[in-house]
Amino acid sequence: MSRLLILCMTLSVLAAPLVRAQGNFIRNDDQNNTILLQAEYMQRVISFDQEGFHTAFLRVVDKQLFTGKASEVSFGLYKAVPNKRPQGLVDEGGAAVQVRDELTETDELSITGDERNVRQAIEWELLADISAAKLEAWFKRRSVVIDSITDGCQRLRIRYGAREDLELNGLVVEVIYEIQAGFPAIRKWLEISNYSSLWLKVDRMAIDDVQVAESYRHITDLTPSGRGAVSSIRAFSDERFASGIIQVSEVPSALRTISDQGAMGYNPDHFEWVIGPSERFVSEAVSSYAFSGQSVKTASSLSKALDMEVEGRFQGFLRQMVGIKPVVARHTTPIWCSWSNYGPLINEANMTTAADIAAAIGIRTLLLDAGWSEAKTPNAIARYSVTPEPRNFPDFYRMAGHIKSRGLGLGLWVTCFRHPLYSRDLQVLPNGYSLPRIERDGALAMSFASDWRFYYANDLVGLYDRYEATYFKQDLTNIKFGDFADSHDSRTQKESLLRGLRGLFEAQDRVAALAPAVQMELTHEIYWGTPGTPCDVAALKHAHYFHVPPNDYSGAGHAKQRAIDQRKYNTDSLQARLIAGCWNARRQFFAHRGLPLKSIEYYGAATINLGGSLTPAIQRRQLCSWFMGAPSVFAGDLESLTAENRRVYREGFDLLSRLDSLYSVYDHFQYSGVPEPTDTDWHWWGKLNADGYGAVVVLRGNGGSAERAINIPWVKGAKRYRVRASFSGNDIGVFLGQELIDGRLSLVLRHYDQEILELMPI
Repeated sequence: MSRLLILCMTLSVLAAPLVRAQGNFIRNDDQNNTILLQAEYMQRVISFDQEGFHTAFLRVVDKQLFTGKASEVSFGLYKAVPNKRPQGLVDEGGAAVQVRDELTETDELSITGDERNVRQAIEWELLADISAAKLEAWFKRRSVVIDSITDGCQRLRIRYGAREDLELNGLVVEVIYEIQAGFPAIRKWLEISNYSSLWLKVDRMAIDDVQVAESYRHITDLTPSGRGAVSSIRAFSDERFASGIIQVSEVPSALRTISDQGAMGYNPDHFEWVIGPSERFVSEAVSSYAFSGQSVKTASSLSKALDMEVEGRFQGFLRQMVGIKPVVARHTTPIWCSWSNYGPLINEANMTTAADIAAAIGIRTLLLDAGWSEAKTPNAIARYSVTPEPRNFPDFYRMAGHIKSRGLGLGLWVTCFRHPLYSRDLQVLPNGYSLPRIERDGALAMSFASDWRFYYANDLVGLYDRYEATYFKQDLTNIKFGDFADSHDSRTQKESLLRGLRGLFEAQDRVAALAPAVQMELTHEIYWGTPGTPCDVAALKHAHYFHVPPNDYSGAGHAKQRAIDQRKYNTDSLQARLIAGCWNARRQFFAHRGLPLKSIEYYGAATINLGGSLTPAIQRRQLCSWFMGAPSVFAGDLESLTAENRRVYREGFDLLSRLDSLYSVYDHFQYSGVPEPTDTDWHWWGKLNADGYGAVVVLRGNGGSAERAINIPWVKGAKRYRVRASFSGNDIGVFLGQELIDGRLSLVLRHYDQEILELMPI
């Protein structure tokens, strides 16, 4: 057993109580057969014994957060009988058929013929239920290595080799822990290398098989759970939310689990992986991020230590240690999407007109949704190629040039389905589709677990090269149905789920490498289903934007019809729906508050005026609501907008653009110490930089008092701020930061009114 000691410390770390901010280091204690991982005020001690290794304790400051003898990692291990590579499918016809449907003002997916359980000529014999706490029964050769990866980043590798007298001889299991200076966090993953002669399979994998102490099981989900996927950022805290850990999983979509006890790993319903001789499986990483502080009563609420950490340094951890993709939202937003009220019936004439209006009102990206690409019939809803439809777009170069000349970026809808009659993909890669087959309007679902993923990425780069398209909305559902065609990467149907998601990510990374100017959006549909799973950490490591479920057509009237074709409408009802759509957006943004909200897209703010339904007040409510993140996505019949509508949008988008250029407001979101979102009373949030400059967005719902004290906890107490009401244009005055913190500023608003307060230097 070899051990490398790279930091020598005289501190007795196991006996002494922790003090805050002791630094970040890994220490190997041979005498006690332990390893200490110190991440600021969090300590995790790994202990070795005759059976294996486990976490002896995890402390945040002086509080013990883990209970019991944590098994660290665990998984089921099987061998193939007979011992050979599992064979995939060959095409025998038949398919699951998808049909788009509508349900309560959003989209749904009807599926027929979905029989996915196909038997293979391989049986899997259970060899062992492996856990780190009991590795010695199967593994003997142990080594511990501590490496400095970069300045401030260290990794601990605990490596076990299988016993030579067992048929697993040649199997190597490694557990890796990572710390990085500046963050109270420990990141962890698992690597399994198969140098045996066996075909093996793993399932039921826990990457961090731990239990949080009962007193710290007050759970706060910082990304939503839904559609079969659990939250990817789940906080475990004491009853006052003053101390605890935030469990972060990089496992994608519905394959993820974070249990109510804090264990992190893969969903056993969706995960398994085959490891052939000489192959290696590397798990996704998970992290434990500590927080500790005081939860303080403010003038309007409770400022929780958890919330302050999430809106502050935790965002830096996601960027720097986890690797969330950097986004400069002002380069792309505001976005206008063609789907509402146009549907697939877009053409060069109406999109040229839309571009003119979009540019005039301050839109930055014009997104052509389904309908721009080639189809068998002019009115087909689905278009399954990357070639422009010649009947509707006789000169796509000309139209793309016009969009660019108006100062707009060109966005294009693309999909993972291809039609065998007119898609070049299936001519070049005739076996690129998934098996069992998945059909939609005669098109076939292509496989991200095949080499088609590289062809797909090249298609997108080609659209960038030809038309200067700089934004891609990736859509429709295929991965969740599985693919194990014999010529593709997957060896089992269940394995193909993770392979498909990883292949989707690989395509994103390929586009980023070949065309760095391109911005990539994943929809919830392509990420799992329709409606699909919410946004998570994994998605934003590879894509710039995530289109969260469900699609919302509130206030668009008949979502499939142009305004001129809608003759019957109730203005009061439409206005109520428009207001409800704003509330829906804020709820969805707030539910994703653990992530950078500038990357969250909620569809969509309805840019349609039906008989006076879209008032300036409602427009400003849209601007404020989507400004919880960044102003995307707006959608609806632009030609219906009145001159006043256009002016209000222009002024609003110019305001947000100016605020972002001065204070980088899209990069920030503060919500601690103020009321939670509501549409019946007042609520507000901050978009302030580190100096407390920027914007505070204030909304009143259908109740509450006419005047309200607005406390702003996120400013610097000793600084002085000039405050201006952006919509009214009133200069409210100069305040000491402590006065703003104490709620000395008050506003008067009508029901369903709103204001953006600009906090600026003197």
